[in-house]
Amino acid sequence: MEMKAIKVNKALDEAIPMQEPIKVHEAMRYSLLAGGKCVRPILCMAACEVVGGDESLAIPAACAVEMIHTMSLIHDNLPCMDNDDLRHGKPTNHKVFGENTAVLAGDALLSLAFEHVATKTRNVTPQRVVQAIGELGLTVGSGGLVEGQIVDLASEGKQVSLTELEYIHHHKTGKLLEAAVVCEAIMGGGNEEDVEKLRSYARCTGLLFQVVDDILDVTKSSDELGKTAGKDLMTDKATYPKLMGLEKARQFAGE
Repeated sequence: MEMKAIKVNKALDEAIPMQEPIKVHEAMRYSLLAGGKCVRPILCMAACEVVGGDESLAIPAACAVEMIHTMSLIHDNLPCMDNDDLRHGKPTNHKVFGENTAVLAGDALLSLAFEHVATKTRNVTPQRVVQAIGELGLTVGSGGLVEGQIVDLASEGKQVSLTELEYIHHHKTGKLLEAAVVCEAIMGGGNEEDVEKLRSYARCTGLLFQVVDDILDVTKSSDELGKTAGKDLMTDKATYPKLMGLEKARQFAGE
C-alpha cells in the first residue's frame, strides 16, 4: 500500500503543476497533496490487477478518483455544509484560501478528474474508457455524492432509521469507493461478472469505511484523527453509534 501511495502521489503532483492562476492551483494542490491515505486510488490499482490488468493502466483513473474525493472534502468542509476547520491535521482549504477560492478549487478538481481520465489513459479501448467515465459521472452527481450529502444535511437533528442511515452512507461515502473499484475493473479488462463481483465487494467496503469513521469520531482525539473529533455529536448527525450504541456499531463493523 505504501508503494502504491507513493506512485499515486507522484502522479498527482505531476497532474497539477503550479501555473496561472496561481491561487487556485495552489489551493488545488494544498488539499490534493495533503498527505491522505490514498485508500481510493490504491483500491483502483488493486482492482485493475485482480482482473489481470497492469497497475500502469490504473494510474489516470486512480488520480481522477482522488481528485473527486478531494473536491468532496473541500466542499464538505465549507461553512454552508459541515463547517469544519481541520482536515488531515491541517486547516481546511477555505480557512487558508477563503471560501470563494475553495469552491473554485473544488470545481476545478472535479473538471480535471474527467479530463485526466479521457486524455491520459493509455492502452485501454475507447469503449472501456467511456464506460469508466460514465461510472464516475454517476458517482458524483445527483444519484451519488450529491444525493448522499443533501439527505445527510436534511437528516441533522432528526431521528432516522438504520435503513435511511445506510442509504446516506452508501451514496455519500460508498459510491466513490465503488467507483474506484468498478472503474479499474473495467479498465483492467474485467468481464461483466468480474465487475459486478467487485462492485458488491466495494459496497461492503464503503459501508464498513463509514461505520468505522463514525466510531472513530467518538473514540479518538482531533490529533489522532487529523480532523475535528466529536463533530458528528456537535451537529447532531445520524451515525451508527448514535442509532445502535458504540458496542453494537463495533459488532456491525466486524460483520
